[in-house]
Amino acid sequence: FPGLADVSISQDIPVEGEITVPVGSHSPDEDYSTLDEPVRDTIMRDLRAVGKKFVHVMYPRKSSALLRDWDLWGPLVLCVSLALMLQGGSADSKDDGGPQFAEVFVIIWFGAVVITLNSKLLGGTISFFQSLCVLGYCVLPLTVAMLVCRLVLLAGAGTISFIIRLIVVVAMFGWSTLASTAFLADSQPPNRKALVVYPIFLFYFVISWMILTFTPQ
Repeated sequence: FPGLADVSISQDIPVEGEITVPVGSHSPDEDYSTLDEPVRDTIMRDLRAVGKKFVHVMYPRKSSALLRDWDLWGPLVLCVSLALMLQGGSADSKDDGGPQFAEVFVIIWFGAVVITLNSKLLGGTISFFQSLCVLGYCVLPLTVAMLVCRLVLLAGAGTISFIIRLIVVVAMFGWSTLASTAFLADSQPPNRKALVVYPIFLFYFVISWMILTFTPQ
């Protein structure tokens, strides 16, 4: 390129941009991430977050706590716990109760997915995983009901036992339904809330029926 030798850059042309690297512009807290903390601190922080969501479900009110910091760890633990407690019933086709565990697991997750899709199709403003989080965490009262029913069945399976189990299951069914609708109510159009609440009612009713009709071998 012989012509480039005659080209010169005038001193009056400003050079844009910065070529220096700023020092001390970021604080240590801004560069801190979970990769820099001990595993124990990460686990304890996640456990505290799950515990706070459990408290919100047990004391339901219109809050965005479950929607803002959603996770699926709590629903997974509740689903597995409920499925483990329901296995071993007299209706199982095998002695190990394996089919019933898979049945409960599929019903809970498939039902939550269907309700979430129904909510989105009706114009819901929350995300797919936020809805799964709320529906999963609100299984907590029914998990408590299952635990109480197992303890009551240890004393016998008579009429008094059935009445106690019926009262507990009905109360926890209402608790789960009210808690889920309290978290999901504001995310639905006002004229379509009934269409969203009805599938939720059926979802928790099926789980409650499985708990109430459970009889150990």
